[in-house]
Amino acid sequence: MHQTISPSIFYWGTVVALITTENGNGTFNICPMSSAWWLGNRCMLGLGIGSQTMVNLRRTKQCVINLPSDDINDAVNALARTTGAADITTVEPDAGYLYFKRMNGYTYVADKFSHANLMAQASELVRPARIAECPAQMEAELVGVYDMCRDSDAKGSMALEVKVVHTHVDDSIRMEGHNNVIDPDLWRPMIMSFQELYGLNPGKVAPSVLAQIEEEKYRAFSNPKEDDDTEEMANRTTQSEQIRN
Repeated sequence: MHQTISPSIFYWGTVVALITTENGNGTFNICPMSSAWWLGNRCMLGLGIGSQTMVNLRRTKQCVINLPSDDINDAVNALARTTGAADITTVEPDAGYLYFKRMNGYTYVADKFSHANLMAQASELVRPARIAECPAQMEAELVGVYDMCRDSDAKGSMALEVKVVHTHVDDSIRMEGHNNVIDPDLWRPMIMSFQELYGLNPGKVAPSVLAQIEEEKYRAFSNPKEDDDTEEMANRTTQSEQIRN
């Protein structure tokens, strides 16, 4: 039986991506995210306005989308609740998602590669480094920036369209006998579902650091909370039945 609910987040389950970009001083930032999806050789990235990745990507128009396998949870958790924005401790409420990060314990980390014990690997067509431990790495260039939530007071996020210009994969996930095909039986991506980390097998791969933030704290970026009013729910059920009949 279906019930009407009002979730504060809608992370139903997508791959974890580690986005590398170049900082203004020539160092590299790493952003763990799950708001990414592909269509052809284009990838849409959902980012908060003011995040260091957003700033870097709009400035340089380059990034690398690194996809970790489900056994790199230590690095992903080490990067969770960190930011490359040095002003995180002083941002004001009008900073949007960056202020949300401040209020939820995110800390500034200048060298995220060392912090997460990851190795930088030189890219071939873009300046940001790849992450050697990730089996799939896609060098990409920014081709479009789109406002999100324009019809809502919960502003503060944008969708960035990037074009994949170079793809690198580890031999361990290639399909035998094919030059350009990934073997789905060998590729084990890390999945984020409602802040928790999973693989393609049942059960969490590890406790998630990000999941320490209560889901309701994301409410400002989602739907207004609906009161659990029994009478109202009954009315909705009656209306639904009338529509079906």
